[in-house]
Amino acid sequence: MRQIVLDTETTGLEWKKGNRVVEIGCVELIERRPSGRTWHQYIKPDCDFEQGAAEITGLSLEFLADKPPFEDVADAFLAFIDGAELVIHNAAFDIGFLDAELARLGPDYRDIRSRVSVEDSLLLARQRFPGQRNSLDALCKRLGVDNAHRQLHGALLDAQLLAEVYLALTAGQHEIGFAAPPETENRSRHVITLQPTGTRPRLQVPADELALHVARVEAIRNRAGQCLWDE
Repeated sequence: MRQIVLDTETTGLEWKKGNRVVEIGCVELIERRPSGRTWHQYIKPDCDFEQGAAEITGLSLEFLADKPPFEDVADAFLAFIDGAELVIHNAAFDIGFLDAELARLGPDYRDIRSRVSVEDSLLLARQRFPGQRNSLDALCKRLGVDNAHRQLHGALLDAQLLAEVYLALTAGQHEIGFAAPPETENRSRHVITLQPTGTRPRLQVPADELALHVARVEAIRNRAGQCLWDE
């Protein structure tokens, strides 16, 4: 399975008001593991930033002046996400902006959802943590993802953080060795009966090893929402 964790930065909050995409960041996951491949691009808009938007991203029209317009990078972007499932936090926001950019290029450029499937990590978080704050920063704190270096919103950095958050949010115990092995047809089975020969020895677990075990179980519980040892 190939997934692309995606984030965008824009000149404002609403594409319907003419705001534009100024940065796209993508992180590739293969079978739920980071492949090391990313796609990142700053984009020159043809409009100014709304008040406050530039401060959030740290970007400016001066910085973006020599960057390519969306039309020049659209094909490379679409080629990178082709055939993947997109993972986006608050997908309606990013998809709305990207579809608006593609619509400006003409009918040959279809909307995003007609090209790839989309997984909204915000909806997943709300199902897992109902009634709680589920912003990217809040999820980083709750799931133990280090975001201390996130001083400004940046598309690639946020995509990298979201990749960690998504993997923690959707982690199952099968990923850490608890899945039962698949049954094999016609597998021969040999039953060996062991007869006790004496009193079983009593083992005393050292306190430091017991503390490590408790910490490990708690980490599994936090990531997976449950733990086999609780049953």
